[in-house]
Amino acid sequence: MRLKDKVAIITGASRGLGAAFAVGFAKEGARVVVADVSDGMKTVEAIEGAGGQALYVKTDVAVQEQCNALAEAAAGRFGGIDILVNNAGILVQIKPFMEVTTEEWIRVMAVNALGPFHCIKAVFPYMKHRGGKIINISSATVLEGVPGLPHYIASKGAVIALTRGMARELGDYNINVNTIAPGFTHSEGGDEFDRNKKFPPVPLDEIQLSQRCIKSPSRPEDLVGTAIYLASDDSRLVSGQLIVHDGGFSLH
Repeated sequence: MRLKDKVAIITGASRGLGAAFAVGFAKEGARVVVADVSDGMKTVEAIEGAGGQALYVKTDVAVQEQCNALAEAAAGRFGGIDILVNNAGILVQIKPFMEVTTEEWIRVMAVNALGPFHCIKAVFPYMKHRGGKIINISSATVLEGVPGLPHYIASKGAVIALTRGMARELGDYNINVNTIAPGFTHSEGGDEFDRNKKFPPVPLDEIQLSQRCIKSPSRPEDLVGTAIYLASDDSRLVSGQLIVHDGGFSLH
């Protein structure tokens, strides 16, 4: 078990990719804190049903005080914090950029870009003397240049930049900071995003699969191994890096 007795906070873990991370980390021996604005008890029950340990803490990552309370609850229950996965984010609708309002832009940035910063600040006091692993979830849309997502791409681009800066600043504390950038992934949120887009009129797989090096749809479970690698001692000297997980689509 590569994460045995580690304490991992995973934001946005009530469903989809975050839930897959939570269950996968628990299988590797981690004690998992499920953080989400939505009810995360289904994920907790899945972990506990398999013999793992988990805690749900309702958290809006856009609010620093709630992130601080999350870290305090995690350390109070499990004795410390070793891993943070900044997965919480807002999925938006693909639509013409002129239809994106200032209010939408600010909200997306608050959750997708400011949220990870809030959580890093919250866990740092618990990691500074023991080291740790921070994994930020960005998006391959930053590299692909997907139209109709200016606010989402800007927020996820900020995550990549934040990762590099934090890796430099936290390295002296033996804290690794890295980013995973998934491509379009079939999950509850991903499929909802695909259905609700204003364009293109066909499913995203019809556009993307033929242009991927690995011509296979992506599902949350496909990303779990990458996250476990970055959360484990296997990646001890890996920091400030971006791993793109889109089947090679962004090579085009």
